[in-house]
Amino acid sequence: MHNSDSNHDNDASINSVSWTIARTISSVMAPVSWLNKLVIAISKQLAWVALLIMVIMILLQVFFRYVLNDALAWPDEAARLCMLWMTGLMAPFAMRTGGFVAIDMLPRALPNRLAQALTLFLLTLSVIVLIYAIKFGWKHTMGFGGNFASSSLKLPLDWFGMDMVRLKLRYVYASLLFGVSFLFTVTIELILRSIIALLVPNFPLPQITSPGTAGAN
Repeated sequence: MHNSDSNHDNDASINSVSWTIARTISSVMAPVSWLNKLVIAISKQLAWVALLIMVIMILLQVFFRYVLNDALAWPDEAARLCMLWMTGLMAPFAMRTGGFVAIDMLPRALPNRLAQALTLFLLTLSVIVLIYAIKFGWKHTMGFGGNFASSSLKLPLDWFGMDMVRLKLRYVYASLLFGVSFLFTVTIELILRSIIALLVPNFPLPQITSPGTAGAN
């Protein structure tokens, strides 16, 4: 009986410590989660605009190329610019809500704690990759390559009496930098969620799923 009571007290003590750690991590996660939600809310609206402009550019080029037989030089590059930014803007949202394509047979087959440990391991690998991606994106955007001008995209400042300015390629490359930077913050949030779920499986974490996505719980 004494051993049973002692084991019960030890379990209760471990659970208490786990809950305390989970609450602390949740407090740390709160501002990261707030930042991610804010950036994603803005990014989703900008992505719709980028998608709309991309479609308009494609249709415009089709009209000029096949109807007027006089293709324009800039719509193709403008459409690519919009596509890259749409991808960079939506990638953090997809990551946070489980919208990326994933093979999850193994995590589903494992017990909950092992599945969370595997998720934590994979997310940690993702953070390492994203750190290198941020360094690469910064160097590519702000370095020598970003100083080159686009071959066809120009800012028509001559409409306002100023000189026409060619668009710098750094504004194209910045889509990569933006995307991987906020993929990093989203992954940090998911890591913190995984640690909490690993410590206290029934901890009341807020849901971050979106309709039509599997979600990251």
